[in-house]
Amino acid sequence: MRAVLTVIGKDKVGIVAGVSQSLAVLNINIVDITQTIMQDYFTMMMILEMNGQSNFDYIRQELDKTGQQLGIKISIQNEEIFNAMHKLG
Repeated sequence: MRAVLTVIGKDKVGIVAGVSQSLAVLNINIVDITQTIMQDYFTMMMILEMNGQSNFDYIRQELDKTGQQLGIKISIQNEEIFNAMHKLG
């Protein structure tokens, strides 16, 4: 299963490392990553690959904890749902 992860927050040291470490602990592979700084705000988007048996609710809860520790907002969606929500026309 693939998923789309987005991160938004005030830029500071350790965001990419913290999010990547949490994903590694959850045994989730990062397939693609892009990030930018808009003025002082950090934004990042990742395409993830995980086991089809992964517990999505548990993963979301663990990423929420990581977001709270880092002071950022982390969102994760199943790639199929993300694509359906953003499909034009």
